[in-house]
Order: sequence, then structure tokens, then C-alpha cells
Amino acid sequence: MKCKMTERSKQIFGNDIAPGAYKKAVRSKQKFIRKFGDDSTKNYPTSIKANPYIGPELGVSDIRVGEEGATDFHTEKGIIVGNIRMGFGHYRISMAIASAAHALGYEPYWMDLNSYGQTTCTKVIGAQNDLYSMGSRLSQKSRLFNRLVWEPMNYEGFRKLTYNAADQKNAELMAPVYANIPKDIPVVATHVWPAQAALHAGMKYVVNAIPDNWQMALHLAEGSIHTVQTHYAYQGYRILNGMQGNDVLNPMPEDALFYTGHYIDHELVSNIETDCAARKQRKEEGKPMRFLLTIGGAGAQKEIFAEIIRFLLPQIKEKKAALYVNVGDYRNVWKELLKEIPEMGHYAKEHFNDWEDTKKFAEDALNKDVIGIHGFWHENIFEAVYCTNLLMRSCDVLVTKPSELSFYPVPKLFIRRVGGHEQWGAIHSAEIGDGTLECRDIPHTLQMMKLFLEEKTLLCDMCDNIVKNKEAGIYDGAYKVVELAFSMKQKKF
Repeated sequence: MKCKMTERSKQIFGNDIAPGAYKKAVRSKQKFIRKFGDDSTKNYPTSIKANPYIGPELGVSDIRVGEEGATDFHTEKGIIVGNIRMGFGHYRISMAIASAAHALGYEPYWMDLNSYGQTTCTKVIGAQNDLYSMGSRLSQKSRLFNRLVWEPMNYEGFRKLTYNAADQKNAELMAPVYANIPKDIPVVATHVWPAQAALHAGMKYVVNAIPDNWQMALHLAEGSIHTVQTHYAYQGYRILNGMQGNDVLNPMPEDALFYTGHYIDHELVSNIETDCAARKQRKEEGKPMRFLLTIGGAGAQKEIFAEIIRFLLPQIKEKKAALYVNVGDYRNVWKELLKEIPEMGHYAKEHFNDWEDTKKFAEDALNKDVIGIHGFWHENIFEAVYCTNLLMRSCDVLVTKPSELSFYPVPKLFIRRVGGHEQWGAIHSAEIGDGTLECRDIPHTLQMMKLFLEEKTLLCDMCDNIVKNKEAGIYDGAYKVVELAFSMKQKKF
């Protein structure tokens, strides 16, 4: 059933969009209609099904659009976590929100707008996701493409208000997936499109959990409550900094934007003191230092992983280091690493597509010694992403690009970013003391690894800072996002 939508592309927080830019936004929507059709008059059935992968841990049920079945939404305690599979980051943040909601006694529903293949919504998202993933991988192979195209697009292109105008118009095509969902269930969106689509569909209580520390108009969904993880991001978003060149814009209203702190799973936050104490004790006792390498959702940065593994092999052989490698759902990356570094095979144990085995390893590693190399691959996206969260507790250092993982309460070594916007995650982490600066080339990455291996200072300082950050509430963002969503429903806003 087609609903009347509020026009959200002509003006954004009181800032007029130029007529030419608005016409371009309309053309963007029309282009997708020509390619994928317009299903705004369709009435897709909606059902709720158990999530067999993270449901037992996080209390999550899936919302299925286009499938008949039970629709017994819990209208008092239910909360929708709206997301898309675009890389791993939005899924990981969604897991944090679901975890916090479950811990607070609510019932989280998982709604991935990129999983309803028959809908125009998913076709539009899928097409853009394919382009983004291709660009992400290409940026790691071509310095010229990265410098001339990828970095500017991620840093300044997505920052412009005109980009948001086009996104808002395209998101009108995504609204039909919400047609048969009760409109008074709160929605927390961990990507802007589920937030924009929810608003176009008439959902009453929408929280837009902004992931990035760099302010970009891409992330705006006027009509929702926006949340950010840092005070720096709060200031930038509040004044819409740089979103129309050097123009001073009308700011976001005070009640449209809130600082919450980092979006982190309850299971990680509640065990910070225990896990940091264990890291310091392992270091004191000279046990192998555990590095967790986790590949990004686009499958990029395999080359950096290979150099890190080569560097660590002698340390692994001498039991001075141990290695977890989570390749997500990219089995080809593991195969390529083994082919490129045959010696890996002498020390590697594969934990492949066996979720119970992965969970047992993660649990055992909290209290038992770990040696060698442990490779993890899971075909299912939930397992592929959540595997890193499980391994995080027992690792000593997480080695990652400065993505959504920049905000997680574990000592971190940041390798080269994928997109200019990511650098601000590393800067924030280094400033609050739970991660390194961004190591933008292999020599500096290996230098930092050597410091972790040979000294106590870096690791122990990060562990101490993580505990202090917890005391300051820095890692409480997921709880606060959920509380904001229900505060909206209780008419406190």
C-alpha cells in the first residue's frame, strides 16, 4: 500500500538544496526505477523468524519481508535494528545494538534491507554495495585510483548536502519493506538508508546511529534522532561542518543529535576489567602475544596481512606470538595467504564453517594457552562478523583498518585505512589511548608490532586506558542508543 511521503530532498535542516541538485536527485531515483522497477504499490507479507546464528547469544529474531509466517511483534518491548550488509561494519554495530537491547530486557528484531531480493529496495542497495566493494578493493591495488577517486569520494563527496538529497530521494524506493510493520515499534538504524526508509514509511520512532567520526551528510536522516560516538563528531554534525563548502549552514536542532559514546556489545563491555587484566598477566608471564587479524567486509588488504604474517612467523615458531586470522566469509583470502606463505601451513589450524567449534575455541582461549595460527572462515555472514567479536575478548591486540572496530574496547594496531573518512577513527582511538595511530605503510606497521612484542608499555597502557574509559562511560553508547529509542516512544522527546 502506497503511503504519502514527506519531501526530504528540497531542504535539509532548513538549508535549501539548489534546484539543479534537487532535479539531479529526482533523476537518480528515476534511473533506479527504470532499472529495478517501482514496487511502492506492492503489499509484501512480513514475518518473524528465529535467527539460528546470533539469536541464542543476542536474543535476535529476523524480520523477513516477502515471506509468509508469524507476525507476533512485541509492541511494548520490541525494537527493530535496521541495517544493511555493506561490508561488515554495519552488521557489527547492529550486533552491538541488539546485544545492548537484549541486556536491557528488550526484544531486538533484525531487519537487513539488503536481504529482500524480490524488492526494489534490496536491488537498489545491492547495486550500490557492489560498486562500493569494487571501489574499496581497487583502492588497495591502485594508488592512483585511491588518490584521485576513492579518498576524495569518501572524504568530501559523501560530505555534501547534495549527496544526502539524492540519497533521500532514492530511499523513497526502500520504504515499502516497512509497509506491514507496526509503526510504533522503535527503529535503530545502523546505516542511514534504513533510517531514511523508515521515516518515508511512517515509522514513528527512529534513531539513526551514525558510525563514522568524520562528519558526512551521507549519514543524515532528518526526522530521526541522530547519535554519534565522539564529541568531535557531535560538533561537526551539529553545525553540518563543511557540508556545503565554506558556507555557514543552519545547524541541526539540539534535540536531533546526541552524543552517546561507542556502540559496543554488552558481552564486551561487561568483561572489560577481566579481559584487560588477563592481557596484562599474559604479558607479565611472557606468554605468546595474541594478535587478531580481521579482514574488512570488502575483502581488501590481503597484501598487508601477508606481510604481517611473514613478520610474525619466527615469533610464532618460538612461541612468542600467536595469531588469529578471521577472513570473514572470504575463504579465497585464506587460500591465497597459504599459497603465498606456504610455511603458514606448518602452524595453522583451520576453524572453518563450524560455529560450535569457533565458539568453543573462543571460550577456551579465555583461560587456556594459545599457540600457533588459527584461521577462521564462516560462510554465513552472521558468523563471519560475530567471530571477531568472540575472539576479541581473548586476543591481546586487534590488527585492523580504522573502521567501526576503531571504537571497540581492545588494544588496537591500526593498519592503512580504506577511504579518507576512516583516519578519524584511528585519531580518536589514539587520543583516548585504546589504539595506535594509523600505520600507513608496511614498515611502520611492523615497527608497531615489534614494540608490542618487545615492550610492556603499549599494551599495558592501552589496557589501563580501556578500564578508565569504561569508568567514564565511553563504551556505553549502545545502551544509550536503545534508551533513546524507548524515550522517544515514551514521549520524552
